[in-house]
Amino acid sequence: MTSNGPTFDAFDNTPELIPLRTAARANDWNAVRAFFSGLDSVDKVSSAVAVLAGIDGVESLLEQAAADHPGDPLPRAALAERYVYIGWDIRSSLRAQHVSRDQFDRFHAWLRKAEQILIEVCAEQPSYAPAWTARLMTARGLQLGQTEARRRYDRLSAHHPHHYRAQVQLLQQVCPKWSGSWEATHAFARECASASPDGSNSGALVALAHIEHGLDLEGPERTAYLRGVPVRDDLRNAAHISVLHPDHRPDWNTLGAHNAFAFAFGLGGHFEDAAPHFVFIGDRATESPWYYTSDMKATFLKYRKSALGA
Repeated sequence: MTSNGPTFDAFDNTPELIPLRTAARANDWNAVRAFFSGLDSVDKVSSAVAVLAGIDGVESLLEQAAADHPGDPLPRAALAERYVYIGWDIRSSLRAQHVSRDQFDRFHAWLRKAEQILIEVCAEQPSYAPAWTARLMTARGLQLGQTEARRRYDRLSAHHPHHYRAQVQLLQQVCPKWSGSWEATHAFARECASASPDGSNSGALVALAHIEHGLDLEGPERTAYLRGVPVRDDLRNAAHISVLHPDHRPDWNTLGAHNAFAFAFGLGGHFEDAAPHFVFIGDRATESPWYYTSDMKATFLKYRKSALGA
């Protein structure tokens, strides 16, 4: 571990992504496309699309690339996800009652722009995972309902079962804050964890579900839930069939999965269980789920010290 504390920067944590940022900032679409051509899995492509879409100002490059290469789903899917991020920045992460009418109007306008692009891409390339994953975000933001969101997830999973980014997106959808229920949230998390091969990242959905549920409670109720033996044992089992399983092969989603377990165990005070996750993480923190705290760095350091004594 370094003495500088955790970094929450995706490029610091995954240096293999730096050439993608360099190419995007240079407005070099050929270099961006070459980067994607070198990726060896659908999960990597989907993760890289999310990273590309998160680069400020990249929409001008993507708009030009989409116009220049109309048959290529990549620039359009990345552009649509960029529009989703622009819209969500306007909406903010606050609960609906704290978001103004004007914010909602502009948020929905960006999401409708994204949705129109994605409808075309999915019609042309029905197995293109980044487009379906982005459509889970537009479905949620445009409040198209649980049934439509699940339909989109099922269309994706028919081609790419256990697609982690899509699972994370649908998990948000089935939470009560998006008109779901805790029963549906935990059921989907268990479904992802049990259906996936041993050693996949999908077990982390169980941790994310307990985080969402615990943080929705207050005071003693929250403490009792997160410290409870049933939640602890559920987390232990999920960790051992996923990122702690001997068959696990780290990929670009592994870091987020370990951070989810570290945070969930930490919230419940189960620091011995959190320890192996912090060992893997080192200083490579991910914004999710630490952004649920008022001070990400301080909370991370506090939990890590409790888990590892350093």
